[in-house]
Amino acid sequence: MADSSSLIDPELVISHKFPETTHTYTERDAALYALGVGACGRDALDKYELKYVYHEDGQQSIQVLPTFGVLFAVGFLSHLSHVPGLQYDPRLVLHGQQYIEIYKPFPSSGCMQNKASISGLHDKGKAAILEVEIISYEKESSEPICLNRMTVYLRGAGGFSKSSHPYSYSKNSASQNLAAKIPNRQPFAVYEECTQPSQALLYRLFGDYNPLHSDPKVAEIAGFSRPIQHGLCTMGFAVRAIIKCICRGDPNMIKNISGRFLLHVYPGETLIMEMWLEGLRVVYQVKVKERNKAVLSGVIDLTHLTSSL
Repeated sequence: MADSSSLIDPELVISHKFPETTHTYTERDAALYALGVGACGRDALDKYELKYVYHEDGQQSIQVLPTFGVLFAVGFLSHLSHVPGLQYDPRLVLHGQQYIEIYKPFPSSGCMQNKASISGLHDKGKAAILEVEIISYEKESSEPICLNRMTVYLRGAGGFSKSSHPYSYSKNSASQNLAAKIPNRQPFAVYEECTQPSQALLYRLFGDYNPLHSDPKVAEIAGFSRPIQHGLCTMGFAVRAIIKCICRGDPNMIKNISGRFLLHVYPGETLIMEMWLEGLRVVYQVKVKERNKAVLSGVIDLTHLTSSL
């Protein structure tokens, strides 16, 4: 239960207006991101993945992974400390869920205009759950390119309800209907890959500088034996595996992505990506091989299937 002197004021929180931001990136940024989520990690000549980091005409025409779009939203995490009425310990923040909807393929370089709003706030007693929705537009054309929805768990910040019923607010969103139910049958495909011990140190350079992913003392305070990998990094590994195994290397088949972060990953652990194909939907689950624990689950909707499936 939160201390009475530091209760969240829900009306102030949900009425908050975030300032619009821009996110400019180059071909180099897109290529570095691909490397940061393991592209070409097992094979530098991978026929499905070399296109994310290299093009024979230089860096003008590389393809961009669909999970690159989460970077447009990451900066808003740093804005949470400035939201009026939102009281929490930043050391106890966990990223719980992520949803991204792709409206059109990302160009190899560009400038995005981002508009964010509070789309959910829930009192769970020992924790508060905050949802932020961000729509990104190409600045030059003003056309929407993707939507992100982040769910953040603020541990220790719950108990702010002033009535007998726990406070709960949620704006309508398609992402609420994308919960993953793992099928009780053998996966359509399984892909195994090792993360690097330095994975989180590399991934943090894309804008998420939470010391939970780099500082041993902060990790210990949060209850972990050492710094943990970013959940979005693990999602990047999973989506890349699905593009390789089911989309035959075509990232433009991805329509939307949802993921629920179930458990932490320590950099250097081995990820086992399991995939089930249900029409144009892929249900996936990621396990850590060393601990035999599920760490991420979700669904991905495809635009179409390849003729070889």
